[in-house]
Amino acid sequence: MAPEEMKREAIKTFCNLQRIKAANNGHENKELDYQIKEATVQLNSLNISVEELTL
Repeated sequence: MAPEEMKREAIKTFCNLQRIKAANNGHENKELDYQIKEATVQLNSLNISVEELTL
């Protein structure tokens, strides 16, 4: 997978997780939180800031 494609997919995954979290109406979901942390680490490793993507 090309680097630009990897970046697009990582951003897409993070945004989808953020939408799920927003729709969760504040209910705790440890698995979702863990997946968001994992996606954040992946984006950071690609030098992409998540600040602008976080809801």
